[in-house]
Amino acid sequence: MPAHRTAWLALGLSLALAGCTPPEPLKLAYLAGLSGSVADLGDAGYAGVQLAVSEINAAGGIGGRPLELLVRDDGQDPEQARAAVRELAARGVVAIIGPMTTAMAHAILPVSEETGLVLVSPTATGSSLSGRDDLLLMVLSSTQHTARQSADYNYGLGYLRIAAIYDTRNQSYAEDWLQSFRYALQARGGRLVTAIPFTSGQDASYVDAVNQLQGMSLDAIMYVANAVDTVRLVQAVRAQGRRDASIGVTWSATEQLLEMGGRTVEEMSTVQLFNRDDNSPRYQAFHASYRERFKSDPGFASIATYDGAQALAQAMRQQARGQTLKQALLASGPYPGLQGEWSFDRNGDVVGKSSIAVVRRGRFVVAGE
Repeated sequence: MPAHRTAWLALGLSLALAGCTPPEPLKLAYLAGLSGSVADLGDAGYAGVQLAVSEINAAGGIGGRPLELLVRDDGQDPEQARAAVRELAARGVVAIIGPMTTAMAHAILPVSEETGLVLVSPTATGSSLSGRDDLLLMVLSSTQHTARQSADYNYGLGYLRIAAIYDTRNQSYAEDWLQSFRYALQARGGRLVTAIPFTSGQDASYVDAVNQLQGMSLDAIMYVANAVDTVRLVQAVRAQGRRDASIGVTWSATEQLLEMGGRTVEEMSTVQLFNRDDNSPRYQAFHASYRERFKSDPGFASIATYDGAQALAQAMRQQARGQTLKQALLASGPYPGLQGEWSFDRNGDVVGKSSIAVVRRGRFVVAGE
């Protein structure tokens, strides 16, 4: 075969092979507490983001490029979280879905600004994070809004003297919730009698916190903690013979509260960030896919993480030349969420809907139904 013909064949083959090379994936990160007592929130969010990424890739990805999900555990530890953000930035991720708590958001925001990485947090809700022009965007409404809603509801039940036990490992969220709840309750004529700290994971801390309630005359006890610790604390309170009403918070309102709490958490009130009984076709399709893949029902963290990932994908598809990713996220709404359209405001915050639910027969039931 003539040499020139061989060269042309080789060139044609190399071009054909180049045309068959799959497009390079875009790296997207998920950062959450996936170990320890906060793992219920992190695991639920991980399920939601996995489902979203699968659907995004099945629909052609972003401009033909698939998403590759990198997952990191922040351990609810500031140093571990900051190290993870720096490592993910070095890996070239386009954005981070996470973190899942207010404390971790505060911890990594300086590194986010340093590296230019956008954070889309599904479940961080601290009022101290809202109204700020930074690289953090929050999918759920602020703690201030939901804590006031809880205070109004519980005052309406006649709970005038309430004590709180709160986790110091998510200090920012706890202080925000307690301050907003206290002001709203006092405005109605009630009183937050005391706020007792404990540290998640330190066994003696739980006992010490519950012992401080001895001798107090209360109408209710509020647990500002994750689902696992809330159940543990309620059990310790009941073991001392107390029968005060129980109040939960958005942080603990997960399926794990129902699974682990059983009868211990019956009649506990919580603030719900989504409607578990939504019959809309969009939500029902998501619910069916979620159950088929994970053999469990989705919780608020799963839904918020799914919505956050889908919003990020929509913004990346619509991102104009010269536009930053944050600018695209602010401009690309409204987003077709699982339970209705939503948008970010100019600071990347959301004012969402929430409702009071009560645990009855192992389910969250919207109050009044």
